[in-house]
Amino acid sequence: MHLIAPFAGLRPAPGRAAELLAPPYDVMDADEARALVAGRPWSFLHLSRPEVDLSPDLDPYDPACYAQAVATLERMRSAGLLERDGRPCYYVYRLTRGPQVQTGLVLAASLAAYRAGRIRRHEVTLAAKEDDRVQQIAALNAQTGPAFLIHRRDPAIDDTLAAVAQGTPAIDTLAADGVRHPLWAVADQPTIDRLTAGFDAQERLYIADGHHRTSAAERIGAARQAANPQHTGAESYNRFLAVSFPGDELQVLAVNRLVRDLNGLDEAAFLRQVAERFRVVGSAVPVAPTQPGEFGLYLDGAWSRLTLDPERVP
Repeated sequence: MHLIAPFAGLRPAPGRAAELLAPPYDVMDADEARALVAGRPWSFLHLSRPEVDLSPDLDPYDPACYAQAVATLERMRSAGLLERDGRPCYYVYRLTRGPQVQTGLVLAASLAAYRAGRIRRHEVTLAAKEDDRVQQIAALNAQTGPAFLIHRRDPAIDDTLAAVAQGTPAIDTLAADGVRHPLWAVADQPTIDRLTAGFDAQERLYIADGHHRTSAAERIGAARQAANPQHTGAESYNRFLAVSFPGDELQVLAVNRLVRDLNGLDEAAFLRQVAERFRVVGSAVPVAPTQPGEFGLYLDGAWSRLTLDPERVP
């Protein structure tokens, strides 16, 4: 089995992408999702977070939510917002935010390669979130969000992506956060073959984000394979939706955490406890970590650099 394959995608009809455009389903809570869909009847959040159209008191994992997603998908298709390509394609996808540009490929990735560790994961998943995606994939018979993969730069891949992106995109829309999202469909067989061969030459791909989506797709695939006595390996359930970007184009942003109280400690006592595990050095400027085990701390109007001290960790 090839590491990746083209697929006949269900994507926004011409001129309708801006109506559908929405953030990923898991970067907000339910109240924030409801606020984002206000006045936007076709936001993709109606599909990826179907509880926004149901009672706020309803458990988001209730079967009614998945039934609502099915109804929403059918409504989007009936209204002509989503159209399926007539043949398997790859999709070149670019994100542009100011000077930051990354160009990747939307593809169907091999679950066999994921099981074998050729597509590598690094996170432990949460059962409830994984179960949620399993239920949604099963209800819709579709995957609504890609895993975010990283590949090593290779001219066979990235020069091809750049060449495709010289053409007129099938979709080109600007999100509210200022990120531009153009997409090009790749339907010609020589380009498809070149991209497939380029990825086959990759030793490994790495999951940057989307571990729950990938694990859910793997569970669905395993269950459908077990239930299919005529299994061949060519079925769509043997793959998962993904988009892969070259690792050297990515911008890794800070992961910040806000602590709202000090659990009854004053600032001095809190810093003394921090110093039991870290070397604490004051800083006159904001601190950005430069190495593993290093953190910036902003407390009471002042910055400190915290460096984990292995000798102080039991």
